[in-house]
Amino acid sequence: MNSKTEAFEPVWAVGFMTGTSVDAVDAAMLLTDGEEVFEFGPVAEIPYSDEDREVIHAAVQAARDWNWQGPAPQDAFDSAKAVAVQRHRDALDGLLADWSGPPPAIIGIHGQTVLHRRPTENKIGATLQIIDAAAMRAALGLPIAYDFRTADVEAGGEGAPLAPIYHHALLNRTKLNRTAILNLGGVANITALDKDGGLIAFDCGPANGPIDEWVTAHGRGSHDVGGRLAAAGQIDEDRLAATLAHPYFAEPPPKSLDRYDFSAKLADGLSIEDGAATLTQLCARSVARGIEIMEADMERLILCGGGRHNPTLVSAIGRCAKCDVQLAEEVGLRGDSLEAEAFAFLAVRTLRKLPISFPSTTGVPQPLAGGRILKPQPS
Repeated sequence: MNSKTEAFEPVWAVGFMTGTSVDAVDAAMLLTDGEEVFEFGPVAEIPYSDEDREVIHAAVQAARDWNWQGPAPQDAFDSAKAVAVQRHRDALDGLLADWSGPPPAIIGIHGQTVLHRRPTENKIGATLQIIDAAAMRAALGLPIAYDFRTADVEAGGEGAPLAPIYHHALLNRTKLNRTAILNLGGVANITALDKDGGLIAFDCGPANGPIDEWVTAHGRGSHDVGGRLAAAGQIDEDRLAATLAHPYFAEPPPKSLDRYDFSAKLADGLSIEDGAATLTQLCARSVARGIEIMEADMERLILCGGGRHNPTLVSAIGRCAKCDVQLAEEVGLRGDSLEAEAFAFLAVRTLRKLPISFPSTTGVPQPLAGGRILKPQPS
């Protein structure tokens, strides 16, 4: 998957990730040549304020109402972009506050996903990550790589997930065999190797997104802290079975989801505890279903992303997946920063014009480079 190319001196790169959970801007630094990871640098997290989240959620809702029909809701998008520029600047300041090494060579910025539509037999997909690239470049003062998904979608790919090539590099670095990496963000995506050593990756189902949506709608905060609500509830097996009968869960990979393809509506009418329990179990069982259909050679599942902080969810995944489940930190990885690290890695691959998506990860016809680079304007 990652055969060595021409010599390239490793560089320090920064990656940013703002996921569909809309909880924070995560930043991380790596020393990498885009093929191997040589050192891990500092990390930073800037949580979104309630006001920030309101602005971003308004942009997401405006995007869903628009759905690529008619004029785009530019005012809502512009407000979210302005929040993003400031919070990315704050995150970079925090990242570099005690950094005494060389300045980063490049910054990879994912942008906020507000809409994603997978391809069908007759129509290519579409995906939208809102970002003001010029304002980001001016605020951060360094070359930025961005727009990582468009080329894949235009070539007929799913546009997601993109982190698997980085997950592959981490598995090589840690020498972990028969191991898959599961990211628990708004959606759950998994990366593993098939029985021939080839890379497999896809979105296996909803994760934190519907749970957070459910808890927020009941005025109980932004998420199920410690999984306590789910632990106190009863699973509605009939509703769960009806949802898991959706064709998506039986479809072979590669495949991808929009955050709202599966929402908290599944739990409408249940108590807050029973709804949280049912939505949590949906994530766990969809992970188990994904493991079944991909036929990977694996016996260990490494969890990263915000969902690994939910012990009720972690326990449910362990029971349903029937394999050894470990948190990223237990194998020397940084679970809160791993997706941000991925976009530092992808930024360097973009710099080198190396592929970032593959037939077995997004369904693109052949390995494909992606992303665009914007350099600071001369002073």
